[in-house]
Amino acid sequence: MPDWETRLGAMKGDLQAQNSPVQAVNTHDFGARVVELELADGDKSAVHEAIDRHFGAVDRLVSDRAIEAPQLFVSDMDSTMIGQECIDELADYAGLKPQIAEITEKAMRGELDFEDALRERVALLGGLDESAITRCLEERISGNPGAAELVMTLNASGARTVLVTGGFHHFADRVAQDMEFDRVVGNRLEVADGKLTGKLEGAISHAQTKLAVLREEAAAIGADAISVGIGDGANDIPMIEGATFGFAYMAKPAAKAAADGRIESGDLTKVLSLLGIRSGI
Repeated sequence: MPDWETRLGAMKGDLQAQNSPVQAVNTHDFGARVVELELADGDKSAVHEAIDRHFGAVDRLVSDRAIEAPQLFVSDMDSTMIGQECIDELADYAGLKPQIAEITEKAMRGELDFEDALRERVALLGGLDESAITRCLEERISGNPGAAELVMTLNASGARTVLVTGGFHHFADRVAQDMEFDRVVGNRLEVADGKLTGKLEGAISHAQTKLAVLREEAAAIGADAISVGIGDGANDIPMIEGATFGFAYMAKPAAKAAADGRIESGDLTKVLSLLGIRSGI
């Protein structure tokens, strides 16, 4: 018997003991093996815990409704669509990466107020030449595995795709263009005389902005719009919880706990497989 079947049998027994019997098991191939379990009842966190006990850190989606392809996809950028935190990489050009990265990590874990932490980090970059942004984009910023394929496949399926970030348009506009997002929302670094001033222009894009964008875009589609939200940090939690299917990508513990789906392998095309969509590119 294959190892996954042995583990599945053990997990079914575990769930049965918790009064959450598995009613049906189906397997699919969407370019990756997908095992689908149907339970009459079950607490989401308990199901995640059972998966962790018997399968470890595997990609999964736990839902109390039928899984459908989305009409809307809203994603975080830093450490989700791309493998970096842009402000940390930019800080390296000012010799401040360790100091700024420590603040970023605490903010993403929810240990600091996001807006305060953002303003503190941006202030530290005051005086940095704007050309460092172009260098950073070319030298440091790259998409996570499967990111472009995920977005382009969803575009081809007719879904609307939106990149919404607590990071900066200087980076997000390029990422959105390269990955073919329909819309991008983010923060704007203030520049004067070719240098960063250490301030931001306009309203701050933060956790509630991400949720507001999700709701706005879903409302434009219709009352029954099926949405996917994905992110990795504490400031993504409202968006993750507000989506029909919320995913945590290689996420901090708080974001992971809030999500229906978890991508632990690092391959973003697994979102497609879990939603029953075959890659279109």
